[in-house]
Amino acid sequence: MKLFGKKEESKSPCCGGNCKSETMQNMEQERNERGIKILGSGCAKCIALENATRTAISEMGLDIEIKHITDFAQIASYGVMTTPALVLDGKVVSYGRVLTVQEVNTILVKYKSE
Repeated sequence: MKLFGKKEESKSPCCGGNCKSETMQNMEQERNERGIKILGSGCAKCIALENATRTAISEMGLDIEIKHITDFAQIASYGVMTTPALVLDGKVVSYGRVLTVQEVNTILVKYKSE
């Protein structure tokens, strides 16, 4: 039994063996898509952020699709290590906490004016 032997190198440490150039290009393309994304595992906090975002969008009268990204490799490609996160047009605008409907409204108004 070797406790301190040489550690075996894994073939693809970055994304669990899915580091093909095609996969990386697809992630980059999806990351830059316009729209709103919720990043998170699907836990209660992620769902609460999605619900607050949907409510804010409907209150503002916007017709925007929301995608919920649960794949950890894709979440990491945004540089997010703490979920839930809110992404607008490929830019992370909030992470690590559940926003209220009013906070999402404020972010959307501010973002639309840029």
